[in-house]
Amino acid sequence: MAFGGLPTRSDPDGEIRGLGLVLPGRGYAPSAPLLAFAGKALLQHGYAVEEVWWDSGQCPDDDPGGWVRDQAAAALTAQPDVLPTTVVVGKSLGTRAAPWAAEQGHDAIWLTPLLFVDELVAGLAAHGGRQLLVCGEADEAWDADVAAGLRREGCDVMLIPDADHGLCVPGDVVRSAEIHVEVTRRMAAFLTGLEPA
Repeated sequence: MAFGGLPTRSDPDGEIRGLGLVLPGRGYAPSAPLLAFAGKALLQHGYAVEEVWWDSGQCPDDDPGGWVRDQAAAALTAQPDVLPTTVVVGKSLGTRAAPWAAEQGHDAIWLTPLLFVDELVAGLAAHGGRQLLVCGEADEAWDADVAAGLRREGCDVMLIPDADHGLCVPGDVVRSAEIHVEVTRRMAAFLTGLEPA
């Protein structure tokens, strides 16, 4: 696939062990720091990376989850090869793909999931594979009770005190950069844990 004439897929050096599907937020593109680092981590672990670029202004208010699901499914269907595994990485709006990922059995990393959306939370809870949820305690999308329930269901939850929806600390650029390093380290560890023994 291509976006603005540029390829959206990158392949790792050597054997491809799977596909990493990167789903952006409403205003957080695949080139934004957390998703860019997620893509690099996926490549480092042998995954081809497909970045999904969308115009979130086309996302309907009455069914954002269905729209995100359709975008994710179309990006996967458009791949030129069938790969053995898929890992989904979604940020904010992209986390609405959680029910689809659960149905498909794709392991996933969810950055700032929208824990106030019942359908999304149900998808996270129903997921039988591995999931990493990365949340900021100062994010309006954070819900401690929901996260505790998901943790009991087997979700790996990384909570960052004082971090907002961008996983930054307003007014503290150094701490914000440190958070990005911490999240990248946790994503890399998650991907290492998916490797065959």
